[in-house]
Amino acid sequence: MAAGFYISRLLAITGALVSTGALVTIIALSALYAQEKNKNQAPPLPTTETSTTTPGPPEPWQRYRLPDTLSPVSYNVTLWPRLQPDPRGLFVFTGNSTVLFNCVKDTDLVLIHASQLNFTLFGRHKARLLAPTGELAAVPAVRKTWVEVETQYLVVQLERSLEAGRSYLLYTEFVGELADDLGGFYRSTYKENGQEKILATTQMQPTDARKAFPCFDEPAMKAVFHLTLVHPADTVALSNAMNYGPFSKRLHLLIYTQTKLDSAPGGYLLAETLTRMPKITKLNPVNVTVNGETLTETRFWPTELMSTYLLAFVVCEFDYISSPPDAPILIRIWARKQAIEEGQGVYALEKTGPILNYFQNYYSSPYPLQKSDQIALPDFSAGAMENWGLITYRESALLYDPAFSSNGDKEWVVTVIAHELAHMWFGNLVTMRWWNDLWLNEGFATYRDLLVVDEIHGVMDVDALATSHPLSIPEAAIMHPSQIKQLFDSITYSKGAAVLRMLSDFITEKVFTEGLSTYLDTFKYNNTVYTDLWKHLQVAVNKVSPDLGLPATVEDIMNRWVLQMGFPVVTVDTATGRISQKHFLLDPEAEVDWPSPFKYEWIVPMSWMKSGITQKPLWLTSKEATKASMVVGGTDWLLVNLETSGFYRVNYDQGNWERLLAQLDHNHQDIPEVNRAQLISDAFNLARARLVNTTLALRTTRFLARERAYTPWLTASRNLGYYFLMFDRGPVYGPMQAYMVKQVTPLFNHFKDLTLNWTEIPDNHTDQYNQVMTIQLACRNGLKACQVLTSNWFKAWMNSPANNPISPNLRLVVYCNGMAAGGPAEWDFAWRMYRNTSSASEAEKLLSAMACSREPWILTRYLEYCLDPERIRKQDATTVLIDIAANPLGQPLVWDFVRANWNYLFNDYGKGAISFDFVLQRVSARFSTEFEYKELLRFQKEVGANPLAPNLQQILERTRANIKWVSGHKDQILSWFTEEASRPSAG
Repeated sequence: MAAGFYISRLLAITGALVSTGALVTIIALSALYAQEKNKNQAPPLPTTETSTTTPGPPEPWQRYRLPDTLSPVSYNVTLWPRLQPDPRGLFVFTGNSTVLFNCVKDTDLVLIHASQLNFTLFGRHKARLLAPTGELAAVPAVRKTWVEVETQYLVVQLERSLEAGRSYLLYTEFVGELADDLGGFYRSTYKENGQEKILATTQMQPTDARKAFPCFDEPAMKAVFHLTLVHPADTVALSNAMNYGPFSKRLHLLIYTQTKLDSAPGGYLLAETLTRMPKITKLNPVNVTVNGETLTETRFWPTELMSTYLLAFVVCEFDYISSPPDAPILIRIWARKQAIEEGQGVYALEKTGPILNYFQNYYSSPYPLQKSDQIALPDFSAGAMENWGLITYRESALLYDPAFSSNGDKEWVVTVIAHELAHMWFGNLVTMRWWNDLWLNEGFATYRDLLVVDEIHGVMDVDALATSHPLSIPEAAIMHPSQIKQLFDSITYSKGAAVLRMLSDFITEKVFTEGLSTYLDTFKYNNTVYTDLWKHLQVAVNKVSPDLGLPATVEDIMNRWVLQMGFPVVTVDTATGRISQKHFLLDPEAEVDWPSPFKYEWIVPMSWMKSGITQKPLWLTSKEATKASMVVGGTDWLLVNLETSGFYRVNYDQGNWERLLAQLDHNHQDIPEVNRAQLISDAFNLARARLVNTTLALRTTRFLARERAYTPWLTASRNLGYYFLMFDRGPVYGPMQAYMVKQVTPLFNHFKDLTLNWTEIPDNHTDQYNQVMTIQLACRNGLKACQVLTSNWFKAWMNSPANNPISPNLRLVVYCNGMAAGGPAEWDFAWRMYRNTSSASEAEKLLSAMACSREPWILTRYLEYCLDPERIRKQDATTVLIDIAANPLGQPLVWDFVRANWNYLFNDYGKGAISFDFVLQRVSARFSTEFEYKELLRFQKEVGANPLAPNLQQILERTRANIKWVSGHKDQILSWFTEEASRPSAG
């Protein structure tokens, strides 16, 4: 639903919801306002108005950041989601909230975030200002209230000022839509035993808590949350804290009661009582009956002090498995009943406890909650969300079924769980003050599951663009919610993790963990900025290892990596020992968007080796320096950045490049595996930046005919993938395929022998990945033996659908080749299997594979399915679009589809459902002509000013770089592949 007419639509249904509001008043408010049952006697307040910002000096409500006048203490929120549509076909929720806040500075204005909520019930505004017990002065009368749509505020304007140092309460009643937009408080739908089931769930990060109830929706505005959920009697309610029941161990609860304050017209008094509850014997949840309908009311213990974006609640018919009753932390895995019955939650349960214990030991900080609920949702926009005590996941990120899930699926589950549990400390216990330091949260959460090829090499491609951005951005540059959402990118996650990995490497892991421990202890339940971390790590250096020999303080070193976008290329001349650095850009002529406070100069840690022998680390602290120890002659070779521990690329003089290439040809295993991958990645990217010859980069792939390790092959595949994107529509494609077949055939035969003619699964973890990639490369490039193998497997499955003979590890690549080699019969079969599977990982494989069809009409039909949530879930629309765009036949179809349906996709389909960033990046990946560049410019003009503008500028920059590169290298590349494909194989 379009945000623009959301409120007006809710206003139109207010009359139909009057009885609903009354029901909430009777049930949900009774515990909070026991002394005042009749709300019709409350003094009337002005009717809600709506407003949008106007030109001129901004009023406080026209600014996107909250003023520093109020500070929340606690919320008491009651919500009732309707899991059945009303007569108009709308799903809604009703609720009320009382927020206790302190007045920090005198102000006659209460600004609190509220988005897409209707506050006008019974013909008047349901918002009141109240005073806690002990306040002698009456609260100010309300002069005017309205909703400021653009900045997403409920504005309460007072007749006189609130007084600094005093506490107040704001009470509101409201109605919202329980939409299927995957943001805020939303609904998810699934089928079980042929019946449609509906659940209500949340995704608050980064700025959608305001869609569920009025709140001070900024990360520094931490508070305690008291939550009550009213829900159908056949459902269960979950939230961050335990409900009042047998698992409860907390001994106190704040209860508010309301009385009329006669001396203050329009004023109310809330009495706060502390009730000691040594042991709860009254059953909770409790059933209540209203107007003949049986409902359940579930109350939850107060949360820890936390940010609004971490709040979560779910109403569902799920089942769970749990840790033993005597476990120190209650761990529960929730999912659809069928998934639980099939044991799909067992693996997650087995891994959660050990991972929690690991982090408690690693950070020397106990997990502060009594429980860790983890729930797999049928519809979820992100991979997972670190809500404190109730982590929400996509099903494929939490559920594991050995019958369907691959080795990669299994690793994904444990990786995501580890990422989210790391957030329990970095993000939840200690939170960044504002979103401009989001990398503090995500970098640490990604740090433990960092892979060089998956994370570092990938994000370097993005950070080498002139339109990249620093890790930490000035607060003033991040205001609008759309700007906040743009920060959830690979720079924040992967680069954040990479620079932390580099930091840990040069100060040592022992010092690193010591600093983290004191940092967490000092700032627990509070907010920080990145410099707080540097100070604690410096204290740890001074305490544990004062003789490290750092060339500067931790803060001086790391600020250069955090406050500057991009990274350096370090050039080593082994003939003279001269080393230098400069900002690395894929297009050296591009204009950089961000000015640098350090003039794009870094303090670079340099680990290195000579001819396989590790040397003492060096530091490059200026633009250039000379180190006599780096002079190399004869057959000796020099390699910098061991294990790719530093976030930079390395270039060498031609002599050293030749010695490294000779070593790869002679005995490649003398160079560490990760560095073999690094040499490939560096060479290809240096060639794209015109710093080395393109043929030098291509020569780094010659040794692959003898390579059996996964990392170098994966790196080569990804870098050559760029060549395929640029040339798969022209004459270079044939010779390039022939070269790839020559190189991959020895590896294909190796795995054929290793697996006893494809009947066994390799024992080694990375060998399993390498086997999949080998089949993918071999089949894609036309190796006949591979195509016959996969076609036979797929046909065998079609002949016996109940007995899939394909190993779960190989299913995605086999399914894809089955689609590419087949026609409508194969595609329709895959579609039926997708509709019938109960395994989320199997469904994802089939969704991706169906994009491999080579029939344009089938791909067009598949694109149309993306607009029908009954066929393709909204959460999966992005995956389907980018997978079809990866297909050379599908890319122009997706480009036309996105442009033709832009307004609907962007405004109506659900902003939380499709990642336009990913879609536009993938659909434009092949763009390398002036015509395509002009098409992008026209599209940019058509969409106008919108949150994707920076992303489009990045795509334009990349396309311009592609045009230059292709025009300057096409003939040379064609000649090289043609010659190499005809050479005898070196394998």
